[in-house]
Amino acid sequence: MPQYLSDTLRGDILLVDDTPDNLRVLSAMLTNQGFEVRKALNGQRAIASVQADPPDLILLDIKMPEMDGYEVCQHLKSDPQTCEVPIIFISALDDALDKVKAFSVGGVDYVTKPFQEIEVLARIEHQLRIQSLQQQLTEQNQELARSNRELEQFAYVVSHDLQQPLQSITGFIKLIQLKYQDEFDDVALDYLNRIHDAGSRMQRLIQDLLAYSRVGSQNQEFQPVDCCHVLKQVLDNLQLAIAEKQAVLSYDSLPVVMGNEAQLIQLLQNLIGNAIKFVHPNVIPQVKISVKNQENYWIFGVHDNGIGIASHNLDQIFEIFQRTQSAKHYPGTGIGLATCKKIVENHGGLIWVDSELDVGTTFYFTIRDIPI
Repeated sequence: MPQYLSDTLRGDILLVDDTPDNLRVLSAMLTNQGFEVRKALNGQRAIASVQADPPDLILLDIKMPEMDGYEVCQHLKSDPQTCEVPIIFISALDDALDKVKAFSVGGVDYVTKPFQEIEVLARIEHQLRIQSLQQQLTEQNQELARSNRELEQFAYVVSHDLQQPLQSITGFIKLIQLKYQDEFDDVALDYLNRIHDAGSRMQRLIQDLLAYSRVGSQNQEFQPVDCCHVLKQVLDNLQLAIAEKQAVLSYDSLPVVMGNEAQLIQLLQNLIGNAIKFVHPNVIPQVKISVKNQENYWIFGVHDNGIGIASHNLDQIFEIFQRTQSAKHYPGTGIGLATCKKIVENHGGLIWVDSELDVGTTFYFTIRDIPI
């Protein structure tokens, strides 16, 4: 007998059929292919066997006394411990409605009796390969999540530990500038100013990294948040930038949403701060915040009259450390929009952007409404 399946796809299969002859035929066929085979003559024994030790696959007959195959499948799919085991129905019933019902209760495939051996083996191989790929994907996702947590923790620890020595450096540079400025020539003073400016830029980078790494590591129990209070705090925080640029802000009546207040403050502050900052010289920033309800979400828009973003850069602006060519003439670290994206996704929402060069930009994001 030829071998249809690779060794890596062979596994443990449970056969469920109330006819002993059917069990013997299937068992001999699968054992010959290298599978470990278990047998059950009725639904109750099948359920007990799966609960005791879940197999890799179940071949399940439909017409059985006391508990038919549909009921067995429904029972297994309702149990979190057994719901992931794939079930192939194998039955003499060949009506389309029987097959539809088999899939509706959770079956992954259907084989009609009398069956062809090559067909049964091909369907088994197909399901075991899917199961193997799903397992690989699950493991890779778990590894990726672990790596991301470690990376975020590393970024937080390193950034936190760098703050104190960097504050000492910039602080002593400032003291030297104040105390000895009359003793240095212009070249030395220029060097000191450059050192201080570089230190200040590094401090901003560290603070932005800390903010980015904290998103998602904080308490994720969201609660009702009044966005009017959020905006008031943001405007207080941006008071100097607003006054310096003489920015004009307008906004719709803001709703109460489900979220984390500190993160929502950071989100709006980053977006409004960018709208104020990224304008052409001698242009007064015009910032409008719009909001509308759509199903269970609120859609926020932060509109500006700034420098705009080229269309070929729109896909990259939410990536960490990415800055467009036009934005490089303005101060920044390239972390703010990445943090915005992380906050919005942490709230189960989406963020996107519409922009036109030299006309303006609108950032949209969605936040969940208060459940009724």
